[in-house]
Amino acid sequence: MSENDALKEQDTVEENPQEEEVVVEVQEDGMEEEEMLSMAELLDAEEYKVDLPQRGEIRTGVVASVGPSQILVSIGAKSEGVIAGRALDDISPEARASFEAGQEIEVYILSPEDKHGNVVLSYTRAIEMKAWELVDKMLKSEEVYEGKVSGYNKGGLLVDVDGLRGFVPASQVSAARRSMAVGATPEQRWAKMHGEAIAVRIIEVDRERRRLILSERAASSESRQSIKERVIEDLHVGESYTGRVTSLANFGAFVNINGADGLVHLSEISWERVKHPSEVLEVGQEVSVRVISIDEEKKRIGLSLRQLQDDPWKSRIEKFQVGQLIEGKITRLTKFGAFAQIEGDIEGLIHVSEISDQRVEHPKEELNEGDVVILRIIRIEADRRRIGLSMRKVDSAAYVDKDMKALAQAMTSDDAEVEEAPADEVAVAEAPVEEAVAEEAPAEEPAVVEEAPAEEPVVEEAPVEEAVAEEVPAEEPVAEEVEEQEETKKASKKK
Repeated sequence: MSENDALKEQDTVEENPQEEEVVVEVQEDGMEEEEMLSMAELLDAEEYKVDLPQRGEIRTGVVASVGPSQILVSIGAKSEGVIAGRALDDISPEARASFEAGQEIEVYILSPEDKHGNVVLSYTRAIEMKAWELVDKMLKSEEVYEGKVSGYNKGGLLVDVDGLRGFVPASQVSAARRSMAVGATPEQRWAKMHGEAIAVRIIEVDRERRRLILSERAASSESRQSIKERVIEDLHVGESYTGRVTSLANFGAFVNINGADGLVHLSEISWERVKHPSEVLEVGQEVSVRVISIDEEKKRIGLSLRQLQDDPWKSRIEKFQVGQLIEGKITRLTKFGAFAQIEGDIEGLIHVSEISDQRVEHPKEELNEGDVVILRIIRIEADRRRIGLSMRKVDSAAYVDKDMKALAQAMTSDDAEVEEAPADEVAVAEAPVEEAVAEEAPAEEPAVVEEAPAEEPVVEEAPVEEAVAEEVPAEEPVAEEVEEQEETKKASKKK
């Protein structure tokens, strides 16, 4: 072997130990990684796992102990959580009495750690948060919730929904329940419904404002519109039904019939003049009404109360007849005529064409409010409650015979009243008449005496003639003036 080959082998031997060292180092690093992985696995193991709670989280824990000032709950943290202070006071006495060691409950993390190292928990907050999640789902699914009326205020009813207080506005209460809400105060209207079962649907959820609005009407199996359509199909114009007043407005009253509201207009409440429905009706009152109109397209029902009552106006005008002369007081003047009160609150119209035989542009040309005038009835429309009156036909020849007959009837009725009087009363009445005749006898003498002066004006005619005679000379100055004028003219001509 040459010297050069020997040197190459030596260099090769020297390089091999370095490679071995590198391999050893790599093996040692692999062992360290294996050891680190095994430690991570150990930490992830259930018995070594530490799950730190987060604020706002809801956890299921196990009641460790129940004391008068706190409740300890194990939630898997490094220390037990505690329900104390205000969070403990918020729990109802019934719920606190039901807690026992080992019982699972849901709690809300108020604080992961207080100054004592404890996790601060709330039981009621967890129930509330779960309830908000529930009502959110119910709002989307339009699910109906079966609950009970837990309270009320001036605007409507209160219903608990899994610990949340929901509000049912009066407008969202069912028609049947609303018709029973009678009274001027909330207590009178709603108190009797406390504790009653009620089916509602969620129509509004606002967590930030803690606002939960419910509707009993929306929870009905039938919508309000479909109920009205069904009721309208069963109603008939002219028939009478029993309903209940649900609300009052300036223009009328709404009455519920078989689940649908109909309107009784202000003019259909009473035969007498009514300024507001509250003068006659009150909410919750049961009334009988007559259907007077049905609008199927607009789903409107027109009702009337007065058409089921006797019209007092008709009975009061029975004594009046066409052609009769009456006295009336002018109450109003309009462009088309004048209204005159003929008895009580009964008024008739004097059309502008019936005021005078002459053309009249406006009644104020001939009449003033408060004037009392003689009128003739020329028209009576009982169904429309109208009476036509006339001034210009008061002296009409067409009614002479009628006036004479009316006068004869009046005189006959007066005689009949005298004949019907008891004999004793007539005898008593005759005595004063005789005395009156006796007293009138001396009165004849002054009458004769008074007639004598009546002839004196005949004697006084002489002064009248003298006055005439005196007037004659008054003409002479006129003649003298004429002559003077003529002489003046002649003189001027001569000049």
